[in-house]
This record gives sequence, C-alpha cells and structure tokens, in this order.
Amino acid sequence: MPLALLALAIGAFGIGTTEFVIMGLLPQVAGDFGISIPTAGLLVTGYALGVVIGAPLMTVLGTKVPRKRMLMLLMGLFIVGNLLSAVAPAFAIMLIGRVVASLAHGAFFGIGSVVAAELVAPHKKAGAIAMMFTGLTVANVVGVPLGTLIGQHVGWRVTFGIVAALGVIGLAGVAKLVPELPRPDGVHLRHELAAFKNAQVLLAMAMTVLGFGGVFAAITYIAPMMTHIAGFADGSVTWLLVLFGLGMVGGNLVGGKFADRALMPILFVSLGALAVVLALFTLTAHDKIAAAVTITLIGALGFATVPPLQKRVLDQAHGAPTLASAVNIGAFNLGNALSAWLGGIVIAAGYGYTAPNWVGAALAAAALVLAVLSAALERRDGSRSTVIASGAPTGQQTPAQH
Repeated sequence: MPLALLALAIGAFGIGTTEFVIMGLLPQVAGDFGISIPTAGLLVTGYALGVVIGAPLMTVLGTKVPRKRMLMLLMGLFIVGNLLSAVAPAFAIMLIGRVVASLAHGAFFGIGSVVAAELVAPHKKAGAIAMMFTGLTVANVVGVPLGTLIGQHVGWRVTFGIVAALGVIGLAGVAKLVPELPRPDGVHLRHELAAFKNAQVLLAMAMTVLGFGGVFAAITYIAPMMTHIAGFADGSVTWLLVLFGLGMVGGNLVGGKFADRALMPILFVSLGALAVVLALFTLTAHDKIAAAVTITLIGALGFATVPPLQKRVLDQAHGAPTLASAVNIGAFNLGNALSAWLGGIVIAAGYGYTAPNWVGAALAAAALVLAVLSAALERRDGSRSTVIASGAPTGQQTPAQH
C-alpha cells in the first residue's frame, strides 16, 4: 500500500478522535461553561448535523479544485475548528468550532476514498479505502480513551489542542505524500449530481443509513445499558468502548479484504450477522462477559460494512464518484442521528435500556433487505444488457446455456 494512505489515515485518526472524544468530556465542558449536560450534548448533535450538511457542501465547493489541494484545505478547516474549540471563551463559540471542524469530515472521507482507490490497482480498491478508515477505527481504540483521560485530568481544552496538532501532522502528510491527482477531464458538477439518478447509488446510501444506524442504536446508550443492566461500574464503560473500537478495527480490515473479492456476499453476511447479534444483545446485556463479547462483535460487524458500502457507491457512481462518496459519509452520520433518536424514543416509552438493541436489529435487517434488492436489480439489469448485446429483443427469452 502506498505511503499516501498513511497520510490519509492520520487525518482520519484526528477526525475520528474529535468526533467521539467529546462524548466522554461533556461533564467537564458543561461544568466549565455552567450549562446542563443536555445543553452540552448539542456539541455532539451540532457536529453530526455539520457532517451531513458539510459533506455535499464542501465537495460541491471543491469541484474545480484538484483533490490533493482540496484535502489540504479540508485539514486546514479541521485545524481551525479544533483550535477554536480549544480556546473558546463561551459555549456558543465552542459550538461554532465544532461545526467548523465537522464541515471537513464528510468531504475529507469522501474525497479521500476516491484518492485512496486511485492510488492502487483495481482489485485492491476496497482494501485501500479500508486502510484509510483504519485511522478512524484506531481513533476509537487509542485517540478517544487517551483524549478522554487527558481531558479529565489536565483539561478538555488540552485535548482539543492536541487534536488540532494531529490535524497539522495530517496536513503535512497529505502535502508530502499524496501525489497530485487532478480531477478527470470533462467531469463537472452536473456529472456528479447525475450519479444520484442511479438507483444503485441511492440503495447503497440507504444501506449505509440503516446498517450503521443499527450499530449506533445500541452504542449510543451503551453507558446506561452496561451500568444499569450488566452491572458494570461507571469507569468500565471506557474499556468497553475500547473493545468496541478493537472490533471496528478488525471488521474494517476484514470487510476491506473481502469486499475486493466478493462485495455483495460480504454485505449479506455482515448485515445479517449484525441484525442477529443486535437482537441477541437484549439477552447478553444481562451478563458482563457476554455483553463485552457482544459489544466487540457489534463493532466488528458494523464496520465490516463500511469499505464495501463505500466501494459500492464509488463503483455505481463511476466517472463522477466524488460527491456521491462524500454524501455517503454524511449518510453514516445521518444513520447515527436517526438511530439515537429512535433508541431514545423506545427508552422514553418505558421499554428499558435494552430496547434500542431491537431498534438496531430492525434497522440492520432492513439494510439487509435493501442489499438483497440491490443485488437482484443488478442481476436483472445484467441479464437485460446481455440480451441486448446478443441482438435478441428485450422481450424475447433466450435459451438457457448448459
């Protein structure tokens, strides 16, 4: 794998750290600004919405900018946003800093996925995408726990300052290691927008929303679920999230490897298994060991879908994949927001802290149905193309070949 992928992974590590570390620092931030925890939670919501909006917005604004330069500009935006959060004199300023940083998120991963795929041979594209996303998964194993620990003992401002420094390293890496990759000739915004007329692109994005949404339906409420149901101490939640992160790392690498060989089969297996494991989590959540194993499996199966889904979008939006790729990153965050909202509804309705697992299982199962539908449509279109290419009328049935 080219060294350029390392630069992309470093940028992804910084982005992943800043996205998730705030969840462990909300009490400190709320205390410093004299606000409630729910109000401080707007830092999470604002970031997620910023990703959803920023992914297409920043990609459209960068349609005439070479991809390497655009990646550097996005890392610059990420650095500014985190520095603003680190020095914010008031909560509103910190919220603005979070939104500024989030605007770089979707476009960086979207454009980065395209760049990563172009750096390797066709049969290694999903593996290259997975290598870049490894930075995001490792952030959940290393960056988030360390950032939380530093923020709790030294101050959350120091954490965001360190994250900004990671952005500087990522920017330098992109500048030094990523080759110049100008946009293909003849590709304009209208070509990028045309990709959304492809039903397969929309199906892949819907799978992203539902499949990864299934993961976050459970993980969003992991703290009360593990402390109230499984009986873990509050301090154990950090290490349970490390197990989740380790699962993400493994699932991401396995998903990238197998997606280059059999993309749709790995989606069928991962989404089907994810639905089953999430449903079982309603039972395993009552036992500490079983719960820890299940959390790891959820991370692995959830992230095993990321490289194949991202590659699926790139393949189906061939010729103009950049905007579709970025929007698909926004779809992950849309799934996170949707599933967290649905999980909160079932808890508020009195169904208990394990109820979001059923929500997650239903979402993952719905994503599996869409994957089966997508494959069926692809086979139908492939058969129709074969018939047309052979010169037979589209309504005429060709004899079976043995």
